[in-house]
Amino acid sequence: MNRLIILGLVVTFLTSCSEYEKLLKSDDVQLKYDKAFEYYEDKQYVKSATLLQYLIPIYKATDKAAKVEFFYAKSLYGQKDYILAGYHFGEFAKNFGNSKYTEEAVFMHAYCFYLHSPRPTLDQDYTYKAIEAFTMFQIKFPDSEKITESKEILTELNNKLAKKAYINSKLYFDLGYYKSSIVTLRNTINDYPNSKFREELMFMLLKSNYLLAENSIASKQKERYQNTVDEYYSFIDEFPESEFSKEAVKIYNNSMSELNN
Repeated sequence: MNRLIILGLVVTFLTSCSEYEKLLKSDDVQLKYDKAFEYYEDKQYVKSATLLQYLIPIYKATDKAAKVEFFYAKSLYGQKDYILAGYHFGEFAKNFGNSKYTEEAVFMHAYCFYLHSPRPTLDQDYTYKAIEAFTMFQIKFPDSEKITESKEILTELNNKLAKKAYINSKLYFDLGYYKSSIVTLRNTINDYPNSKFREELMFMLLKSNYLLAENSIASKQKERYQNTVDEYYSFIDEFPESEFSKEAVKIYNNSMSELNN
């Protein structure tokens, strides 16, 4: 029974391939058009994309042009070729600004960038592109059903950038480059004020100032210990119950002792 099933599947596959090859060689444009969308509905995206790509120049400047080009992009997306799909969704949005498919195309253009956004330790070029594209989507279609989803994705992408900035700042801190650490930590805090890393970033900023002062020449220590005290007040005012409070108080007491001396 199993062998019969396998044989049947093989025959079906070969027949299907034979029909598809004949279709490619056919001059029947309407048949190719109909079959392209059949293949798309059956999730045979390679076949649908091949036929739709052939049909694009034929239907250009006709009332079917938008549908053919939009579903060509969707067929590429179905193949998980997100870079090429994203490009064609973007081109569709430029060329068919008033189509019923435009809203989805603009969203999908942004979504393809989102799918290519890498983990925080890597270059975030696609993350920035996705943020820009989703922002444009929200401006163009403020009443879209996908506004909520786009906002959630934007939050996720901004959190990723915040984590990237946190990792970079912490690297300077861990390496003991306290001047650079102070600059990058302050920039990260200012750029991502609502980051979940804010408490730790502010503590590292406090500690960086303290360690910089501790390792400075005598002529610069007073100013740098005073900066440490100022950072302590900022930190403890915002996070009075912080897990870093005990160490923060110790840093403050040592800094005040140095200033009094």
